[in-house]
Amino acid sequence: MTETETLTPAELYRHSLRLILDKDIDGWLSLCDESVVFEFPYAPEGYPSRLEGRPAVAAYMRDYPDHIDLREIPALEIHQTQDPRTIVAEWRGTGRIVTTGAAYDMSYVAVVTIDNGRITHYRDYWNPLAVPDSVRDAQSSAPAA
Repeated sequence: MTETETLTPAELYRHSLRLILDKDIDGWLSLCDESVVFEFPYAPEGYPSRLEGRPAVAAYMRDYPDHIDLREIPALEIHQTQDPRTIVAEWRGTGRIVTTGAAYDMSYVAVVTIDNGRITHYRDYWNPLAVPDSVRDAQSSAPAA
């Protein structure tokens, strides 16, 4: 049994956020199942609305720290659903936009399912209208699945 298999979904999600704050994208990706599915219901044109498999998620996340310097998570609430494998996380991330130095402040709602210590499904309800054009242009060039 791996270390992450002993974590509750809420604990694993908190751990994943610490890895993002540490800019440890490889460590974060290791928490994803090989066949993970990410969905972005509010993705604007040019952004992927669905990613299938760890390689697709890796390509999408590879340059995240080059665009957004996430420094703090001042708010985090995790709600357990009736399915013990699935949580709903409401959180806020703050930092700066790397290219401009402008402040970054984004609220997220994520529905996350975890099996055997790995993220298997992640539905991310982020607000694309809150992302500055400089980040939007860079991220929209990420490959879509």
